[in-house]
Amino acid sequence: MHESNTFAPLPADLARFREGSLTYGSSLVPVWKDAHHEVGGFIEGAERFGFALEPVAMAWATPAGPVSDEFYEHFTSALCTGLKLARPDGVLLALHGAMVTPTHPDADAETLRRVRAALGPNVPLAVTLDFHGNVSPQMAETANALVGYQTYPHVDQRERGVVAAQLLSRALKGEVRPVCHVAKPPMLLNLLGQDTAREPMAGLMRAARAAEQRPGVLSVSLMAGFPYADVPEMGASVIAVTDGNPELAKQVADELGAAMWNVREQLNVSCPSPEEAVTRALTCDKPPALLIDLGDNIGGGSAGDGTVLLQELLARHAKGFVVVLHAPSAVAQAKDAGVGGTVTVRVGGSTGPLHGPTLSARGLVRSIHDGKWLEAEARHGGRRQNDQGHTAVLDLADGNLLVVNSLRTPPFSLGQLTSLGIDPRAAKVIVVKAAVAYKAAYAPVGGTIIEVDTPGLTAINAARFEYKQIRKPLYPLS
Repeated sequence: MHESNTFAPLPADLARFREGSLTYGSSLVPVWKDAHHEVGGFIEGAERFGFALEPVAMAWATPAGPVSDEFYEHFTSALCTGLKLARPDGVLLALHGAMVTPTHPDADAETLRRVRAALGPNVPLAVTLDFHGNVSPQMAETANALVGYQTYPHVDQRERGVVAAQLLSRALKGEVRPVCHVAKPPMLLNLLGQDTAREPMAGLMRAARAAEQRPGVLSVSLMAGFPYADVPEMGASVIAVTDGNPELAKQVADELGAAMWNVREQLNVSCPSPEEAVTRALTCDKPPALLIDLGDNIGGGSAGDGTVLLQELLARHAKGFVVVLHAPSAVAQAKDAGVGGTVTVRVGGSTGPLHGPTLSARGLVRSIHDGKWLEAEARHGGRRQNDQGHTAVLDLADGNLLVVNSLRTPPFSLGQLTSLGIDPRAAKVIVVKAAVAYKAAYAPVGGTIIEVDTPGLTAINAARFEYKQIRKPLYPLS
């Protein structure tokens, strides 16, 4: 599973997957069984619907640049070999849907092609996909059922895994014959418009759930797509799964695709500049203000060390802020100095000036941590075991805290702060390097949410990017 940002220079290679999660055979069960993730849903489905599991393999990495061809070939070979040895009655496969390799721009479709070749034509195959999957019609031609997440932040992953498991179970019992169709309206959606609690996306989701009540319809998935992949299949889509009725699947998918197209302007949301956003944050009457650093959204493959908002906060002599940056060298300095020591660190600029300049910051080493914690609640990404690598908390004075970590870690869990002894409710301003995914964790403690049009590898404005491979025309691009 990988969400690949083709504009990001850091490849997702073997090392990145080892940092994330790379398990084979039965070893994947203890890692994922209790997770709020579709693989946990697969495991729950086995218990609920009475089939025996034969775990094969699982690979997950934090979004970054394309997956290296070397790792892709290694893992898909291991996956297909494991499937051939298992000789299963049916297969549950968790994919992202926006994975890219240098050789395969639609790597998830290529994975499905290889899996189908390993299984033969008659073994039922049910696949889960991320809400941000750039779904291709080829996927529907290869899998019997495609089931996407329907929440953003993604808090229904385990539930959707159970849905896929139930569909597979029913197919194996001969109760249904799942077939699916993918409709692709010519549009991309920026991430703010993809928020499933925000209209008009919320209304589109209600329409999808209503469509699932139609006779013969087994599942409907509205898919927002991942705009940071310069590939032909980039963009929104609708998946409909029906009981042996491809015409009905096409009708349902096309109808919802047209409904999405009709509200395309409302689905693309604008937001303020860094200067305006910081002004709002420092004058808001409901702290903490959450400054959402859209251009440095780690969950979209960005660097995690953008300094645009930190620079603005320091220039305004702000007090009481918390900023988390990926800065392994700063962590090393803090460890050398020890708790209570004073360090001057340089942060930012790992991918050049795109995310802001390299800054110098002087602070007291307040604490040092191993960076690991458990998340018990349903959070975007579904992970239970979290690791941001060795981490240091630097006190910059005036109540300002700079957290530096050694592994790029999206802010999907408050544990990223609370495991360090930081109370997010006590802060006046928190910089959150995300788009929407953070909300499941941070929205309950945020007094004021301010989304910011920062530059970077995940900038909210698609016009900032030079696309060369996408379909055209593709709204809102000319």
